[in-house]
Parts: sequence; C-alpha cells; structure tokens
Amino acid sequence: MVEEWAPKRVVITTDPSALAESVAARFLSRVARRIDEGKRAHISLTGGSMGSAVLAAAARNPRVGRIDWSQVHFWWSDERFVPAGHPDRNDVQARAALLDALDIPAENIHAVAASDGDLDLDAAAAAYAAELARFAVKDAPYPAFDVCFLGVGPDGHIASLFPDRSEIQITDRTVVAVRDSPKPPPERVTMTRPVINASKRVWMVLSGVDKASALGLALAGASYASVPAAGAKGRKRTVFFVDEAAAAQVPPELIDREY
Repeated sequence: MVEEWAPKRVVITTDPSALAESVAARFLSRVARRIDEGKRAHISLTGGSMGSAVLAAAARNPRVGRIDWSQVHFWWSDERFVPAGHPDRNDVQARAALLDALDIPAENIHAVAASDGDLDLDAAAAAYAAELARFAVKDAPYPAFDVCFLGVGPDGHIASLFPDRSEIQITDRTVVAVRDSPKPPPERVTMTRPVINASKRVWMVLSGVDKASALGLALAGASYASVPAAGAKGRKRTVFFVDEAAAAQVPPELIDREY
C-alpha cells in the first residue's frame, strides 16, 4: 500500500458519558452510510472502559435497530489470551455491551482463540492472521477497516503494542503473540501497526487526566516506538476523541470543531 495518511485531529467532549454517546452516534452513522452504499463494513474494536462505554451507548441509540448488521464484520485489534468467557477478554466485554443485542450472523464476529481451546498462543496469533487474510483487499492480506477503534493507555500504548517493545516494530506479520506484557494479563494477541494503519479511519477514544500526557506526546510527534499512539494513523481520518480532562495539553490549532 502507498503510505498516505490523514492528519491527526482532536474532537473534545465535556465528560466520559458525553464522549461515549458522541462517538457511538458517529459510529452508527458511519456504518449506516457504508451499508446504504451497498458495501460491507469491517470494524475493529478495542477493549477498556471507554471501548465498552461507546458500544453500550450505541446499543441505547435508536438508530442501532435500523442498520442491516448482516453486512458488518467485527474484529479486535488485540485480545487477552485467557479462557473463553473470561471477563478480561475484549470480546466478552463487547458482546455484553452491544454485539449480543444485534441481529448479526455469528460468522461476522471474528474473535481471537481463547487459551482453553485447542491452540497455543502462537497458533492463536497465526489463526487470526489467517482469518484476516480471508478478507484480504487487493494490495494487502487483511481487510481495510472502515473504523478501527483504539484505546490509549497512560503509557501511550495502543492495542497490545507497548512502548519500547519489539511488537511495535514488526511490519512483516499481521498478527503477533505478546508475552510478558507490562500490563496484565501477560499473554495477548495483537494486530501489528501496518494492519491498524491500513484502516480508513483510526478513532482513538480516551478520557481522564491520566491520559493527557500520552495524548500530548502523540500529537507532538513523539516516536511511535516510545509512544505507540503517535504511530496510529488512518488513511482518511485520524481522530482522537477525548474529554476535557484528557485534552489539557492539546494545542488549540489541532482541535477540530467541525468534525
């Protein structure tokens, strides 16, 4: 793929609740538009409190029942390698918040293998890479996500790509295993940066004053190796959706008051 990405913009909402509602409304609007155009939509989800809050807000939105979810495929940028049904799993959180309430074919929900299944950690990563490849686009062995949701940790990590670790540097694989994660649980599966950055839209959703430093560094052009959020870029849109507490260090010229 030709490496062309949209500039980073920041959209500020007052508080976490309003932030979740606003992002959820934008998400449903984007999916509906895609389906109305007669196209299939691929969405990459994230975990964490804000990831779940956005999905729960989408479930409450009246528009959710007017979308043909059979044309939507859900993925995860990373997953904790723990048993199926474990509350730490991102797919468990997403199903409880939204997916279980949708009229969507089971095969449209692409979950990473669990630790109590037949696959070990490396095999789980390889299997997810193979699943991505089933929906390959013309010039890459994975789908181009219409929206890739990402959370951002206080340390600037995205998915399970943590600062100053080898996984953030990998470009020759689409999915990798993570061991000894600096954040528990220690074993994870994560998409790599090329897959994330092939997304049409990267939407990073973060709230709280503890995220202000990471956001500031990401916007200031920090090295993606040290601040992975700085290296997350969408081809059409790269947007940080934040609350006022997280926006303490945002330069005024980067605030998007129209998007």
